[in-house]
Amino acid sequence: MEQTPMTKQGYENLKKELERLKRIERPENIKAIETARAHGDLSENAEFHAAKERQSFIEGRIEALGYKLGTADIIDTDKLPKDRVVFGSRVLVENVDTGESTEYQLVGPDESDVNAGRISVTSPIGKALIGKKVFDELTVQVPSGKRSYEIVEIL
Repeated sequence: MEQTPMTKQGYENLKKELERLKRIERPENIKAIETARAHGDLSENAEFHAAKERQSFIEGRIEALGYKLGTADIIDTDKLPKDRVVFGSRVLVENVDTGESTEYQLVGPDESDVNAGRISVTSPIGKALIGKKVFDELTVQVPSGKRSYEIVEIL
């Protein structure tokens, strides 16, 4: 079984989601199925069919989260080297063309959230950043074209 790198915070977030699904979402959905079933004819009961679809989603998500948590390789981000970019690093980069600075943290695929500055190590920018040092430049092919960055600081 292949291990998936994950920050401690990412692991905790997935655990919380799993617990919420098991303790809140699943029981509420079971009640919704029972209520819809009580309305009679199931062949034309939209509430019943919606609740059954929701049940399928919940069970699938529970299974997926269990697998992700089981294969997680939790990386302690407090003990990361500061001389090069590695998984979990927070890095300040500057777009060479625009001069715009952006801070990223390299995280696992299940933790990425571009709006929060967390990018996956499997993304084009994430792959290009791994192993780089301060003042290194990198060029990345992104959907909108090529972008060049310089690493300003490893935080």
